[in-house]
Amino acid sequence: MSRFIGELYLPLKTYDKGWLDVGDGHHIFWEVSGNPQGKPAVFLHGGPGGACHADHRRLFNPAVYKIILFDQRGCGRSIPNAGLEANTTAHLVADLERLRLHLNVERWLILGGSWGATLALLYAQAFPQHVEALVLRGVFTGRQSELDWLYRYGASQIYPDAWQRFIDPIPEAERHDLISAYYQRLTESTMEQRIHFAKAWCAWEAELMSVTPRPERLTLDADQSLALARIETHYFVHQTFLAEGQILAATQAIAHIPCIIVQGRQDMVTPPATAWSLHRALPESQLHLVAGAAHATSEPGILSRLIDATDYFANL
Repeated sequence: MSRFIGELYLPLKTYDKGWLDVGDGHHIFWEVSGNPQGKPAVFLHGGPGGACHADHRRLFNPAVYKIILFDQRGCGRSIPNAGLEANTTAHLVADLERLRLHLNVERWLILGGSWGATLALLYAQAFPQHVEALVLRGVFTGRQSELDWLYRYGASQIYPDAWQRFIDPIPEAERHDLISAYYQRLTESTMEQRIHFAKAWCAWEAELMSVTPRPERLTLDADQSLALARIETHYFVHQTFLAEGQILAATQAIAHIPCIIVQGRQDMVTPPATAWSLHRALPESQLHLVAGAAHATSEPGILSRLIDATDYFANL
């Protein structure tokens, strides 16, 4: 199977899809494409609060892989949109296991980026017997230092202009805790006000995603902005519903699982220090630090490394 523009595999259509009732009023959207008899692989999107897109299928060779995508609770095509009730990290890990059972998959490769990498690691630690391999991009483990970098002091020193636009909607007296300030406005305001604050929240992260500015990243519609901003602030105000350092402390449980880590050297959303810490905790893992690349999957070097990783595991 030849690759297409930008090193992605050629476009392909889904052959099965639906909504899975995971309880608590939530139904998660899932789809399957590629080879029905192929190696199962599941893609975990970022956020929390992001969504899957058709291009995510194209990270896998469709002649080899049975490609599974799904939108996490409250995200994308899952319903209800932007729902916060019964929406925690533990719920998302349990949903992934329900989806595995629903699709009758014994073991699968997991590819996750950013928040998707968080979920991939947590799922692997909970269900190592069902994980064939891990491919991780832009590693995020939910520690307070990682949240502080993005929402207190760190990225603000590199992108002071974008930071000013981010803090402008919040009164100066509340800027010591921007996550809480935005969360309050995204949950207690009128819908019009929520959309206003959601767009401001999303614009900050969007401006950091690529080394070269990508204006289209700033054009999420109201539903997408609300889901991303509401769910992110909901998770972050609760410290991602994880104990401090939980993921890195439990790496021994997954030390035997083959793992490839792809990390942008210029990533301002999830700086390379976290990927380095994970690599040190998993000494058998492969770490690719990509020069000139930031956080997005589409960054030069990131994309090709991810496809090289899925190709590598396809041939094992």
